[in-house]
Amino acid sequence: MFDSGVGGLTVLHALLVRLPHEDVVYLGDTGRFPYGPRTREELIAYGRELTGILVAQGAKLIVVACNSATAAALPLLQRESPVPVLGVITPEARAAVRATRLRRVGVLATEATVSSGRYVEAIHAVDAGVEVIQVACPGLAEAIQGGEPYSERTLALARTATEPLREAGVDVVVLGCTHYPLIRHMLQRELGPDVQTIAAAEELAEEIAETLARKGWQRGDDHRGAYRFLATGDVEAFRIEGTRFLQLPIDDVEQVAVASL
Repeated sequence: MFDSGVGGLTVLHALLVRLPHEDVVYLGDTGRFPYGPRTREELIAYGRELTGILVAQGAKLIVVACNSATAAALPLLQRESPVPVLGVITPEARAAVRATRLRRVGVLATEATVSSGRYVEAIHAVDAGVEVIQVACPGLAEAIQGGEPYSERTLALARTATEPLREAGVDVVVLGCTHYPLIRHMLQRELGPDVQTIAAAEELAEEIAETLARKGWQRGDDHRGAYRFLATGDVEAFRIEGTRFLQLPIDDVEQVAVASL
C-alpha cells in the first residue's frame, strides 16, 4: 500500500481490522508530500516508482491509498504492474450512488483529483443521472498532516470547502482524500446531520478482501498478520503522525530513497 503521506493509514487501519491475517507493507511518500498540487505527469512517475518498490518487497497486490495518485495513474499502473492494483475512487463512487436519495453527490478532494474528473466518471459509470458537485480543497491535507488537524486554520478550510456543497443541497459527500477522515466530525458538523459522508477505508478494505478471496490468495486464519512501514521523508515525523492516523503502535519506520526526491 502506498500514499503521499500518512493519510492512507486510515485505509490501512480498516484493512488490518477486516483482514487481520494479511501481511502489509505501507510506503508513505512523505518526502514529496503533498500530491494535490502535483501534475498528472509527476503523479504517474511517482506511482510507477512506488509500485516498483512494493513489487520488489514481494507484494501480491498493490493498493493505491491516495486519491490524487489513483486519479492520475491507476489505469496505467494496472496495465503495467505484474500484480493487481486497486485504488480508492471506484469503491467510494459505488458507495455514494447507493447512499444518495436525492441523486446529488458532493466530492471534497485535492486539486489534482478534482481536475482529473475521475470521480465524475466513476459515479456516472454507476448512475449517469447522479449530479456530482466537486470542490477542491487546497491546503486541507497539509493542515491535517501538519500536526494541528483541529486548529482554527483547519476549521476555516473545512468551512470554506463545505459551503458550496451545502448550497448545492447534496445529501452525500465523498471524502475524496484519505487525510479527510481524520477530521470527519468537523466536516460533518459543517455539512449538517442530514448529509452522509463516504470515505475510502471500509469500502476499499472490502474490495481487497473480495479480490484476495476470488484469487485464492488469502492467508490462513492461523497466521497473525504483520505490518511494516517505509517512508521517503523523516522517519520520526512519520512515526509520530502515523500513530495518530493508524490508532495503533508504530515502532520502526524504514527510510527508502526515491529517484526523483
